[in-house]
Amino acid sequence: MKLFTINKNGKLVPYEEKDFKVKNKESDLEILLENNPQYFFDYSNILIIGRQVTTNLNSTIDLLGLDKNGNTVVIELKRDKTSRETVAQLLEYASFIENLDYNQLNSIFNEYNGDESGLEEYHKQYFMDDYSEKVSFNKSMKLIIIAQSITKEIKQTANYLRKTGVDIFCMEFKYFKTKANERIITSDYIVGEEEYKRSNIKSASLPKINENEFITSLNENGKNIFTKIIEFAKSNSLVFVWGSKGFSLNVNINNENIALLFGYPPNSVFKQSIYTGFESILKKVNGSEDIVEYFKDELMKTDNFINAGINLKWIIDEKYGENIINNLLRIFSEVIRKIKEKY
Repeated sequence: MKLFTINKNGKLVPYEEKDFKVKNKESDLEILLENNPQYFFDYSNILIIGRQVTTNLNSTIDLLGLDKNGNTVVIELKRDKTSRETVAQLLEYASFIENLDYNQLNSIFNEYNGDESGLEEYHKQYFMDDYSEKVSFNKSMKLIIIAQSITKEIKQTANYLRKTGVDIFCMEFKYFKTKANERIITSDYIVGEEEYKRSNIKSASLPKINENEFITSLNENGKNIFTKIIEFAKSNSLVFVWGSKGFSLNVNINNENIALLFGYPPNSVFKQSIYTGFESILKKVNGSEDIVEYFKDELMKTDNFINAGINLKWIIDEKYGENIINNLLRIFSEVIRKIKEKY
């Protein structure tokens, strides 16, 4: 593929194609795709849930994702041309991923994302799914090889595997630089355009934010609420666990964090919002059904929260009065008391 600009005299001026591997590491390609999956894949966006995921054979998957239907997507990246071992590597990864259930995928996602936000809810928000339609995770799998050059051996093997029912794709990318030193990358499907153990699962994590970065990312409506929640949390010795976008706010009992709520800024997939931590309370506190029932009933009475799967969410999109915020903190205080009483 060649790329050109048209100068003022109507002449075509070619961009200079560069060898990506000369000044870039494979991790640079990972980060590029990790941050821009919607532009690499023409026909379906992909939610990245893990990077450098460790398998039961102690090998590492470059990127692990999910498509809109909950199918897993295993991505192998090569900054240069593909070696003969590339397909064998990918099939080995597939044999591991095939056996993962939702809880294991959720664990990979939480380690990658840096907090305890549920994968199911995040997936719904990312793809803007209808809440009435429940996604079945990992029913099938896509395998994708992305390289600067797909060799004829890999093309032939991938085409054969597709005929046998393996959903494998090969994509080539080209790397260009302009005279102004702008970088350009293109991607084209070469093959496929037509159309296990619970332990030792590890994934590289996204960079985590801190309190200052979080507050800075909020609009005035969000700052009005979250600054008071943060003050409340500090005065009650609650524990913040910061993720790549937001935080979980936890009651810590005997070194066990029990998530009370999750907070997110405007630039997250959840938008500027508060999500409840019902799942964490139910999982970690014995006989907690009455606590969650109280928590849910009180929040619904405020008329600010709506259903979000098993939890509730409050999209903070306007200015709220002091009485609303104080009532929210009152509810949190009572839930904390009940948790400590039950634990």
